[in-house]
Amino acid sequence: MPVPDRADNPDAMPFFQLPILATFALCSGPWLFIRALRDLRVRRLIENTPTARIRSMAMGLVEIDGEVIPRSEHSAPFSGKACAYWEVDIATRTRNNGWSIVHRSASGSPFFVRDDTGIALVYPKDSDCRVQAQVEETCMGINLPSCYMEYMDAEHLALRHVWMLSTLRFRERTLEEGQRVFVLGTAVPRPNAMSVSQDEELQATGTGGPHERRIHELQHEATAIVRRGENDDVFIISQQSERQMTTMLGIHAWAGLLLGPALTLIGLGYWLSYLAHR
Repeated sequence: MPVPDRADNPDAMPFFQLPILATFALCSGPWLFIRALRDLRVRRLIENTPTARIRSMAMGLVEIDGEVIPRSEHSAPFSGKACAYWEVDIATRTRNNGWSIVHRSASGSPFFVRDDTGIALVYPKDSDCRVQAQVEETCMGINLPSCYMEYMDAEHLALRHVWMLSTLRFRERTLEEGQRVFVLGTAVPRPNAMSVSQDEELQATGTGGPHERRIHELQHEATAIVRRGENDDVFIISQQSERQMTTMLGIHAWAGLLLGPALTLIGLGYWLSYLAHR
């Protein structure tokens, strides 16, 4: 294939970039298409799963909607706010002025969700937690606020000194008491041994304060545990309503269904043309 003369068009894209872009399109197209099919599946699952009342919900795949109640006393790492659950991520700026996430972490501790009929215990581990970022700050690595430095030191992040040579972005998401959440996951029975062993532990240690008593009352009232299922990978915790979730999933799915094949054809067409002219 002849190399175009850049002297004729100095603003033309450098020729060596075309194979890179074509390869990117060829690889990202199928990924977008597969992701779109998954979004459609999740959207259909949400639409076909009725919102259950917690007290009467059946075991298995379940959809609930209620207010968050903390089970453990947590402080968000960056803001220090009291919360039931937190997520943080740290990103470094890339050459094309984007961001590359280099660290993620979450509290992972369970919390309660209550509606007007009952209480469920939610284990957020391995969930697709779609919580809006309440704290987001961009800082120069050489002049970080103490809360970020202390967090990275406490987590013993091996590459933190390398990251500090760049611009860093810190994001924090939290679920606080009283906030409303939508949960789609697998409900399993609450083990009786869990509450019995915790009661014995309280008696042995003498830590039966108001907070502990309140938590154990909620523990006994919990109808079931909602978590990621062994045979079902769909586990969503979201601050969005069911309607907002299905709308966004639909937009992402149709965009991927259209854009994925288009990018694949563009990349494939370039390489077929290149091979034909060799």
